[in-house]
Amino acid sequence: MKNQIKTLEECWMRLMLAVSSAVICTGRRLQKDQRGQGTTEYAILVGVIVVIAIIAVIAFRDNIQQLWESITDGINQL
Repeated sequence: MKNQIKTLEECWMRLMLAVSSAVICTGRRLQKDQRGQGTTEYAILVGVIVVIAIIAVIAFRDNIQQLWESITDGINQL
């Protein structure tokens, strides 16, 4: 498969690109109408939160992986 995602970082980068593109498109569309100003601000806020979450996941990848493995081990022991 040529579009196969190979690493966690690549997955998060693609997600960040998709979210930022959606935020920019929504912002441009709603900026033309003053009633959409609040919605645009919320869209930008959500985009910033998503970027922070992606950076946190990349920064703490090893800890998250260990936590995930311990959760799956606990579930498998049930």
